[in-house]
Amino acid sequence: MKFISWNVNGLRACVQKGFEDSFSALDADFFCLQETKMQEGQLDLQFPGYTSYWNYADKKGYSGTAVYTRHQPLSVTYGIGIDLHDHEGRVITLEMQQFYLVTCYTPNSQDGLRRLDYRMTWEDDFLAYIKDLDKKKPVVLCGDLNVAHQEIDLKNPKTNRKNAGFTDEERAKMTRFLDNGFVDTFRRLHPEDTTYSWWSYRFKAREKNAGWRIDYFIVSERLLDQITHASIHNEIFGSDHCPVELDLELK
Repeated sequence: MKFISWNVNGLRACVQKGFEDSFSALDADFFCLQETKMQEGQLDLQFPGYTSYWNYADKKGYSGTAVYTRHQPLSVTYGIGIDLHDHEGRVITLEMQQFYLVTCYTPNSQDGLRRLDYRMTWEDDFLAYIKDLDKKKPVVLCGDLNVAHQEIDLKNPKTNRKNAGFTDEERAKMTRFLDNGFVDTFRRLHPEDTTYSWWSYRFKAREKNAGWRIDYFIVSERLLDQITHASIHNEIFGSDHCPVELDLELK
């Protein structure tokens, strides 16, 4: 079973840059999107054999998530059930027969870390939400989690130490998340790999591969022996992020 996650940084713009061709070529069972930056009715983008689910932010042109699936979910929920967090379209959860699939666009702490305090509250509440799901069945979590967890996960760790996405606080929250029974699939399979999933549009960062790995597939530890493949498709353009992939052979 193949999963793809991609922060498209505006789906309408990404469609103008070959999104549909990339979608077809990747040929996933589940295709999760973050930062769609859309409202309902702005784009009718459907693919044969797939059903899609959308969570829109209240604010126009901001945030938003979507999931395309070839498999009928038992149920679909939007947000995490806390009003403070559920106006920005950041989470969709599909309950499947054997697992929960959660796509997430984690809030950015922003320039000057002006949203770091809110981000810390989000981290605590989101972990509680995922742990609650995990009590019922294993979780496959994907998305732009807006943190480079370790120094290996970005090109220039020393100069970014106190910047959004690489603060000690954000990295500690990721460590705590993983310590609660979850696995960073790409890092587990590729412990020394320095492939990145996001590059700034400034300073020709992608051309120089001065990137960050902030897009993840994280799974419940009990799915570890069912992982067959994890990769980052940095050959695919269309956004400042590239798609990431997870393959599972569910038992």
